[in-house]
Amino acid sequence: MANRAGSSSAPPENPPTEEGEEELIYGGESGWVEARTSCDHLSSLSSDLTHIPTPDTPCHICEHPDENWLCLCCKEVLCSRFVNKHMLNHYHNTSHSLALSYSDLSVWCFSCDAYLDAQVIRQLRPVYETAYLLKFGEAPPSRAV
Repeated sequence: MANRAGSSSAPPENPPTEEGEEELIYGGESGWVEARTSCDHLSSLSSDLTHIPTPDTPCHICEHPDENWLCLCCKEVLCSRFVNKHMLNHYHNTSHSLALSYSDLSVWCFSCDAYLDAQVIRQLRPVYETAYLLKFGEAPPSRAV
């Protein structure tokens, strides 16, 4: 097996896949994850995701100021699993599956156990754009999808 440390920047080729076999995600071993472009839980989204709490809103339970998530079903702001797990507990108590991280503006579906591409999924674009504007004071850059 070749030593990959210090290898060129060219991505390794994924092996060919058989029909029905999932393709390996490039970068998966390094922690990079491909966000999903669909989700069966979008029907639970709040009807108004253009009016949301600001990214500096502390956790509604413990008041922790960092690593907070916005529930996209009820718009409650709660801390991450790396703080006091209040968003994770909220999911277990309410089945509210969808949340946006105020740290990096990623969207997570607890039911799918996956990140969602908020710039590709039409129903998530308004909350992503609003959160970006509130966090950075400008509209997000355009992305070809």
